[in-house]
Amino acid sequence: MQNLLKQQTIASSIEDRLPVTIAAHTRRVYDRLASFYHFSTMFFHSKAHRCALEQSGVCDGMRVLEVATGSGEMFHRLVKANPKGATLGLDLSPNMAARTQHRASKRFPDAFARCQAVDARYLPFRDETFDAVISCYLLELLSQEDIARTLSEIRRVLRPRATVTLVLIGQNTEVFNRLYDLAGSLVPAFWGRQIEEKMTDFLEEQNLRILNDCVVRQTFYPSRVLTARK
Repeated sequence: MQNLLKQQTIASSIEDRLPVTIAAHTRRVYDRLASFYHFSTMFFHSKAHRCALEQSGVCDGMRVLEVATGSGEMFHRLVKANPKGATLGLDLSPNMAARTQHRASKRFPDAFARCQAVDARYLPFRDETFDAVISCYLLELLSQEDIARTLSEIRRVLRPRATVTLVLIGQNTEVFNRLYDLAGSLVPAFWGRQIEEKMTDFLEEQNLRILNDCVVRQTFYPSRVLTARK
């Protein structure tokens, strides 16, 4: 009962301007941008990706999952750090997943690296499969209900004492927040909305204990990197 009340409090404390799900719209938008999306990673996200890899504790020989690979830049970092392990990735966009798989196979032909198109709300893996899960800039695109569902799925596939590392769009810059709010109102399927300030509550709701918390900034783009343990 306490967990249910807490979930309701969290949901009511964030203005959820997204429909229950915008997955179909998001898939179409990112499919169309698959050929260009790596530029945004290069200019705005790579510093946060480096921080996420350091915080995640990923090392060679692990079973690692990235949820929402996007352009594949973070996925390639994970494969490089885990050449003798198994690195799996998924993205809602088939074009994004295909590009990530192609580039990973070309750059790391001897590594076990697989990426496929999957909805993060329904992970096709057995319980307690992974030593680490990483997800970057995904949860902003989900409704409160789908955030809880996705985090629950991530927790389910984590092994005991395994970690999840999340990269979120920061909310510590007023001008940036206003611009992002405007962009999100115009194209919610691409921009979503900022949720970083409430993520500690969502993680605690799933009984995930925060280990590391880091704020980074690249160009004018703020990010927050959170690592939590099951």
